[in-house]
This record gives sequence, C-alpha cells and structure tokens, in this order.
Amino acid sequence: MPLLSWFNRDADLTRAALAPYRLLEPVAKLSHGEEDSPNMLIEGDNLEALKALLPYYGGQVKCIFIDPPYNTQSAVSEHYDDNIEHSQWLSMMYPRLELLKELLADDGSIWITLDDNEAHYFKVIADEIFQRKNFIANVIWRKNYSPKSSARHFSVDHDHLFVYAKNAEKWVPNLVPRTAAQDKAYKNQDSDPRGPWKASDLSARNSYSLGIYPVTTPSGREIPGPPPGRYWSISKAKLEELDADNRIWWGKDGNSAPSLKRFLTDVKQGRVPQTYWHYDEAGHTQDAKKEIVSLFGGDVFGTPKPEKLMQRVLEIGSAPGELVLDSFLGSGTTAAVAHKMGRQWIGIEMGEHARTHCQPRLVKVVDGEQGGVSKDLNWKGGGGFRFYKLGVPVFDEDGHIREGIRFEHLAAHVWFAETGTARSTRAPKKPFLGEHHGVGYYLLFNGILGDESKTGGNVLTKRVLRGLEPFDGPKVIYGESCDLPKERLEELQITFKQTPYDIKAR
Repeated sequence: MPLLSWFNRDADLTRAALAPYRLLEPVAKLSHGEEDSPNMLIEGDNLEALKALLPYYGGQVKCIFIDPPYNTQSAVSEHYDDNIEHSQWLSMMYPRLELLKELLADDGSIWITLDDNEAHYFKVIADEIFQRKNFIANVIWRKNYSPKSSARHFSVDHDHLFVYAKNAEKWVPNLVPRTAAQDKAYKNQDSDPRGPWKASDLSARNSYSLGIYPVTTPSGREIPGPPPGRYWSISKAKLEELDADNRIWWGKDGNSAPSLKRFLTDVKQGRVPQTYWHYDEAGHTQDAKKEIVSLFGGDVFGTPKPEKLMQRVLEIGSAPGELVLDSFLGSGTTAAVAHKMGRQWIGIEMGEHARTHCQPRLVKVVDGEQGGVSKDLNWKGGGGFRFYKLGVPVFDEDGHIREGIRFEHLAAHVWFAETGTARSTRAPKKPFLGEHHGVGYYLLFNGILGDESKTGGNVLTKRVLRGLEPFDGPKVIYGESCDLPKERLEELQITFKQTPYDIKAR
C-alpha cells in the first residue's frame, strides 16, 4: 500500500509508544452532578490523555468523533492556531490516531471532520493506520446555509466527514430515523384499518417470464398487459392473492393500473445512512454560531459544529449507554449532545479552555439547558460528569515506578500491558487481577496483601503463594523478587516478572 512521507515521519511512528502513562487526577470542585457519573472531562494534552485512558478504556469506545484543526493557514480564533505546516499537522495527527484506534471497540467507528486543506493527506495516513478495508465512507456535509458570493473561485459549501471502522466486518451502522416529510407521503385513501400506505408501481424493466398477462380493473376496464417494454413484477396468481387481501390499489375510481399498497407499518423504521448530509438534517455553521453565542454570550469559536450534526453522527454510530469519545473537544458539542442522548462520554481539551468553556457548557447541560437539540430530544437535565487533569507519569525517566503510585494504577497498566484489554476502574483491589485467554495474572505491590513486614508481601515466597487466590492453569506473577526456585515455578506453571523492570512502562 502506498505510504505518505513527511519530515520527521520516522519519529512520529514511535511517538505514541513513547508517550508516558500519566495518572488522571480528579478535580472535585469542577465536577458536577451525580458523584458516581462515568462521564469524564479531561484537561490536558490529548496525546498523553489518550495514553492515560488506554489501561482503563482500551477497546471499549463505541464511537469516536474528532474535529481537529483544519490547517487553514489562518488563526481562526484565539483558542487555536491553525497555521501549522503540513508536516507538523501530520506529526500531530499520526500518533493520536494510533491511540484512538487502540481505544476503539472491535465493533466501533471513528468520525473525523476536515476540509480540503488536509482531507486527502489525512485519508492516506488513516488508510495506513486503520487499513483501507476498514474505510467506510466520506460523508459530504453541506455546512453553509447560503453560498459565499465573495469567494474568489468557488464558494466552499461542504466539509468532509471521514468514517472508519475498527473492523468493517463487525461494525453495523444504525439506521437514520425517518423524517416527518418521508412519513407524510403515506396516506390512507381507502380507510384501510392497517393504517397509512403508499402506492408502488407493479411494473418493472426486468424481464420476468410470469410478468406478462392482462388484468381487469374493479370497474371492468381491460388492461392488456404491463406498459410497453416493462413486465409485471409479480405473477397473476400473486396479484389475485394480494388483491383479495386489499393490498392492491386500483385508483380512486377503480379504473387505474394496479399498484401495490406499501404500509408505513411494514417499512423499516429508519433508512440506510447516505453520504450527503444537507443542513436541513445535519445543521449548518450559522446554527452552530447561534448555539455558541447563546451559551457563551459571544462568537468565541471560529468553526463550531452544530448539535444537529453531532446528533446525526451519534444516531448512526452509537446507542444509549455506549461510550463516546472526543479528544479535540473544542466548544464541547460532542459531550453535550452525547449527554443529552444518554451516551456515556469522555471529552479531552487542553489548557484553560477546558475550564473556561467546556466545563461551564456541560454544567448547563446537566442542569437542563434548552439550546441545540434539547427540545428534539426532550432533554430535561440530569446525570453528571467528573473533571480530571493529567497528573505525574506512572514511571520516571528511568522506567521506575514513581513513589506514591497506588496499587490500582499499576494493576491497570500491568493488565493492559499483558492482555491489551482495559481494566475496569471498579475492579476489586486484590492480587489476582483476573484471567485472560487461560492465563491468570497477579500483582504483588504496595502491601496489597496487608502484610506489615519490610517487603509488605511484595516478594513471592511460599507463604505469600499460599495466600494467593488459586488459579488452575498458567500464571504470571509480578513482584519485587522471588524466593522460589526455578524448578518449583515451572512445576506450578508460574512465570515470575520483576517490578518495575519487567513492566512495559512505555
């Protein structure tokens, strides 16, 4: 597969792996609503924040939406400097996409909005990271309400919305809800007790051996056959069967060619997503700016996204209760709409902006604000979120575990390093971390056994081994050292790994 080359590419290929695992420290005074809410608003560099999330949410996110800087060669607002050279932009995006892929569930999808400045470069690196076979679509979003008459060459009226699946074979998009205009086409002209219906032509161009025969209308009119060059799409016997069930429409006077009555109740209660989204259904930039002005009292973002656009993405890519992530949270639209739609969410934004804009907006959402899509969703408020900032790395520059790191922090990293899967933040605090693919994993650290001796039970001895939860099968045990002979470890199917040296810190 062709690869895109840029300055410093080789270093960028390892940037995600070299990013340190940091702690996520809660900030109680900036959290709001339900104390046990799983929703997370994180302040900090999104590369390091994504790395911090991996041990807990790797492979767990159903839908990722990101609206990265477009690199438009102009500073669009005081919050973002979009004037980044192409190579710098690619250097920023590549490692972040790698981590986002690791966080994505096997049946999940990622959605990325861009314009023509970087869209086609992005497509090449995204094909490399997610694989071309997992590219789903390039959705065209008509973002402008009216053309820009002042444009030098063309009025650019659309953005790209790239959609990739973690695994295209496993990802199934939800149907898009039907609109009132679509349902309006269904009427009940004969007061059928089965409800509204729409007439559908019974002739087709496809050749059908049983599709040429005369019909007689209820009024007595003889129709010699289907229209010239066409065939009835059903046999005469099937026509008579449907007519007996009052599923054939002959017109108000009973004198028209037969049509099939398709009832609204028989139609899929949704439609397959399309790759062109008009602003009538997905909102436009003017909507977005009005929403921002209503929330913040001023046009403080140059390129906000409307809540209707986010609603459409989450309708297709997620279901209530599933986890949604945005690592370029911006004005907070993704988290706001996800909250109103009953999704669990994680939003990442760097610097004071997370505190001055995202946090106040989400407080309003929890309290029941009625802007954007609130009325469409009958949003009344509720729920909550926890605010976090990035803390110190779990490991120091030499790869040693930092003083003050708690058992649950290291346990999450050990579990993720060994299994590649996330460890629940609610996992029990005990040496036996769990079983994965027939192997049991243990961690002896920070006095987890309640041992008051000098080593705190962190050394694997006969006595410590007897106190561990039994597991029938191969075992991997992490500890400071081991007093058991190699032969005994082999007999018990134990692989001993020494902390911190055998922990994959990066």
